[in-house]
Amino acid sequence: MSRFFITTPIYYVNDVPHLGHAYTMVSADSFARWHRQISDDVFFLTGTDEHGLKIAQAAAENGMSPKEWTDSLAPRFQDAWRKLNISYDDFIRTTEPRHYETVQSFLKSVYENGYIYKDIYRGLYCVSCEAYYQEAELDNGNCPIHGRPVVVMEEENYFFRLSAFTDRLLEWYERHPEAVGPSSKRNEALGFIRQGLQDISITRTSIDWGVPVPWDSQHVFYVWYDALINYLTAIDYGRDLEKFELWWPSVHHIIGKDIIRFHCVWWPAMCMAAGIDPPANIFVHGWLLVGGEKMAKSAGNKVDPLELANEFGLDAVRYYLLRDTNFGSDGDFTYEALTSRYNSDLANNLGNLLQRVTTVVVSKLGGQAPKPTADSPLAVFAGEVMESARTAWSQFAPQDALEAIWSLIHEANARLEVVAPWKLELGSELENVLGDALECLRLVCIGLYPVMPDTSSEIWRRIGMDGSPEDGNALAALSWGQYQSSKVIEKGIPLFPRRK
Repeated sequence: MSRFFITTPIYYVNDVPHLGHAYTMVSADSFARWHRQISDDVFFLTGTDEHGLKIAQAAAENGMSPKEWTDSLAPRFQDAWRKLNISYDDFIRTTEPRHYETVQSFLKSVYENGYIYKDIYRGLYCVSCEAYYQEAELDNGNCPIHGRPVVVMEEENYFFRLSAFTDRLLEWYERHPEAVGPSSKRNEALGFIRQGLQDISITRTSIDWGVPVPWDSQHVFYVWYDALINYLTAIDYGRDLEKFELWWPSVHHIIGKDIIRFHCVWWPAMCMAAGIDPPANIFVHGWLLVGGEKMAKSAGNKVDPLELANEFGLDAVRYYLLRDTNFGSDGDFTYEALTSRYNSDLANNLGNLLQRVTTVVVSKLGGQAPKPTADSPLAVFAGEVMESARTAWSQFAPQDALEAIWSLIHEANARLEVVAPWKLELGSELENVLGDALECLRLVCIGLYPVMPDTSSEIWRRIGMDGSPEDGNALAALSWGQYQSSKVIEKGIPLFPRRK
């Protein structure tokens, strides 16, 4: 059994989740579900980031303490992920005692190893990013991410000797080209490093809302240093060495492209400084845009994923998010594109295949399923499709996996059009084409389950399969001919009625 430790970024609790957050979560959830299907030991981590200046400011504006404010907001993320059917194993809040303990233990190791020192810092700071920028990085004096003016901050800080890791990071990237993907994002991280790394401020004295520095009570850790360490908190770094050593070599961070610098430069260097290996894999996805702009509270272009799920159905939204955008590239959400995917892919193709097959089996065979044929004209093609889907899932390419699955749906529908079983008399030809179509549906359920778990489970039930498409070893179940005859088929209402 292999292990698969997958993480998402932890989200600031200063606003409600939007579709951009949901895109990251559904993507990570699909990878976790696939690896569970192939019998890997999976640990899926997400959570909320609850420290920093903008959290303290928002709490004050609402007449609450920072802890009261974050306690009121964090459950909204947990509720949203529950409603989006996100199968996480641990939800971490950075205000938890276990996180304080891990942050202090980790950074104390970095301090004792000689990579943290005290100095005065004066710099250009974006409150929304909780990050400092160099003058050359600004866009007409504004933060390049949020488009807001930066502020000048000066205070006594502790610094991390990031500059000491330039050569070690370049060597690490050379030895581990698979560590950061896709290659364009790997090259972007290398660009940061080759420009020359400067030491970075990691504490604050101007606020007290943060994890206290264990060797200096006047300081709290800067939010990014606190937040990154959540990945170690969840696997008991500093508390349970066996658990840490079990999971850390199998970590896969899923992040958005706006936090490359933190995860692909700072974080590996921090790990090196603490004496542990850098993360095994970081996959950087693009942004889900609206009208060409990143979703953000400040831009006023947020889309509520729960409202879309209520209108189109949860699995339809999950499918659209992963089918319409190449994971690693930017995508552009439109209501029209979602409607088109719903009608063409879900109603006309998947839904139509299920409805045609179950209707004919019930009307002509009394609901008793025939078995697939070993020499079916679909057998070889189906095998190639499922191998393509398996490869795509292993390469963090859900769009490719879904395209492969839909090619099988297209082929199954095309064969039904040619043979027209609804016109055939009882006999082997009728049974063969229906048995083959049912086998295609069985395979589709397995390949589609990571993205559309409820839909796959319902199709699985209607075609008479026991258990769930997530049960057992999916790799063994991907070969042709495993659908058993004499199953009782149910003709239900259309799963995806066409939308106007």
